[in-house]
Amino acid sequence: MALHATSSRDSVRADAEGEPEWAGDASRRPAAFYSAVFAQIEEVGWERLVSGKGDGGVSCLVFRILDDQGRNHLLEITLPMNYPSSPPCLVADVPYLPELQWSKGSRLKDVVCQFQEHLKILQDYWSIMDDIDKVLWVVDPTKPTFAMSHRRIALDKKFHENLSTVLDFALPPPPSVNIEDDEQVDCGICYAKHLPIDDELGTHSGGTTDYTCENPSCSRAFHSVCLRDWLRAITTTRQYVKMINTQEAKTIFLPPPYELVSFDVLFGNCPYCSDPVAVKITDR
Repeated sequence: MALHATSSRDSVRADAEGEPEWAGDASRRPAAFYSAVFAQIEEVGWERLVSGKGDGGVSCLVFRILDDQGRNHLLEITLPMNYPSSPPCLVADVPYLPELQWSKGSRLKDVVCQFQEHLKILQDYWSIMDDIDKVLWVVDPTKPTFAMSHRRIALDKKFHENLSTVLDFALPPPPSVNIEDDEQVDCGICYAKHLPIDDELGTHSGGTTDYTCENPSCSRAFHSVCLRDWLRAITTTRQYVKMINTQEAKTIFLPPPYELVSFDVLFGNCPYCSDPVAVKITDR
């Protein structure tokens, strides 16, 4: 049986007294329990009561609580069979629940007051999360709840600027690249330190990474051979070809795949940061 916020105190009492006989006496509570709970609901405010169920609608109560910023929260309070000797169980849409201070003389209003104090602690946290949802591109969750404490954010080259704006704090720059770092000397395309030993690779046979992206926030290392082949395989970026014909430079538009060649140099974008990169194409 459920009760709703629109129910009057008298109608709820009638519901409790009218529990059908087949509900079983074993699950029924003493009459004093209902009177005590009704009085405690009165202290909290019937207008805050959203719903109730079990034992005439008073075993599990849901109250609506507003925080200091006007956010609406639902607090579910489940009363155990030996209530108030044992504390109630709480469920709420918050990152973590308060540690309930309870004694045999405690009442529902004490639970609500402690929950309201807990909401005050979370105000700054929710304000920050609201700012993140407004300023940054949040991929997941698409519909965050008050209990969610994570955000998956789509990053781009301006990520540090966006995060600095939200946190109002200057973030430290990325550390300089150390060539001894194993992760940095691996090629960002083939993920190997050394090219295979192959006569077709010419002077690059068995070579290490020999090209580094000039963007300090990226600084990915590549084999120039791998980068050249990767750029040549791109068909989605429009590029142009510059050719030297005698003493006159000409610019020619080509259909896919596009290449921009000037003095045997292939121009394109870094696979990681999209900054411009350039690699020779005739240095085998």
